[in-house]
Amino acid sequence: MAMAYLAWRLARRSCPSSLQVTSFPVVQLHMNRTAMRASQKDFENSMNQVKLLKKDPGNEVKLKLYALYKQATEGPCNMPKPGVFDLINKAKWDAWNALGSLPKMYHEIMRALKAASKDDSIITVLTGNGDYYSSGNDLTNFTDIPPGGVEEKAKNNAVLLREFVGCFIDFPKPLIAVVNGPAVGISVTLLGLFDAVYASDRATFHTPFSHLGQSPEGCSSYTFPKIMSPAKATEMLIFGKKLTAGEACAQGLVTEVFPDSTFQKEVWTRLKAFAKLPPNALRISKEVIRKREREKLHAVNAEECNVLQGRWLSDECTNAVVNFLSRKSKL
Repeated sequence: MAMAYLAWRLARRSCPSSLQVTSFPVVQLHMNRTAMRASQKDFENSMNQVKLLKKDPGNEVKLKLYALYKQATEGPCNMPKPGVFDLINKAKWDAWNALGSLPKMYHEIMRALKAASKDDSIITVLTGNGDYYSSGNDLTNFTDIPPGGVEEKAKNNAVLLREFVGCFIDFPKPLIAVVNGPAVGISVTLLGLFDAVYASDRATFHTPFSHLGQSPEGCSSYTFPKIMSPAKATEMLIFGKKLTAGEACAQGLVTEVFPDSTFQKEVWTRLKAFAKLPPNALRISKEVIRKREREKLHAVNAEECNVLQGRWLSDECTNAVVNFLSRKSKL
């Protein structure tokens, strides 16, 4: 197959996403029953490997394996807490619940990118499903605090974000964004790591970080000033200016804009042609273009995540998010 196709299925209210398969894909991420059985097998294999260790790693490691398995197959802990005297099930519940509500979208896209990097596809395409390209992170995650407290949640989310962005930095094949509608937050900041960005003329690009007491991510603090000049990047990343597709194209963030009425036809015709190009030439050319920047991008990613971890713990960020959710609930 020539093309890996990933769809960000994000509704306007930031519902959990799903990556879907079309006629070109090599990646499927629906957690159906077959996938659940595979996850169960992987879990059992992991536990069998633990049993082969000369030294027992202890119950804490075993509980973490269990918790990661439950998180991967069922999502955040959704079971009632066992009674205080049900020690075994209570320990399992505590381990699972401690993982919190990790953004499912991040894990799905990371798995899809890792799979696409190793399969026989030529190019990889990320697009939206529905009216939006992506409505950004679900801010209600800020209200889901694990037993370890906000410090633990901030640390875990910073680690997850760093790994997520790292997958885009290291992706070896041409990575193309097909922006079919409005894009918000990290779906915008990541565009500086793509090799081409095609947008519908109804797409918009918004990074309202300051309004939410937060700071840039996705390496945008480095890529955006390089792409669109420091002044234009400041206007967008600090002051939250929303760009139209035409403005984003003029500033270099978008490769080309198409009329919405012909967007899908024109873009996919072009992508099919790209998918017929020699695959090794594409990979090698991308490596030549990107390798000088890779170390710098990882350093920027680490710094941004560290800064964000501090912002998430600040009263300013907490108050901004609470105010946003309060306004949203009244709509």
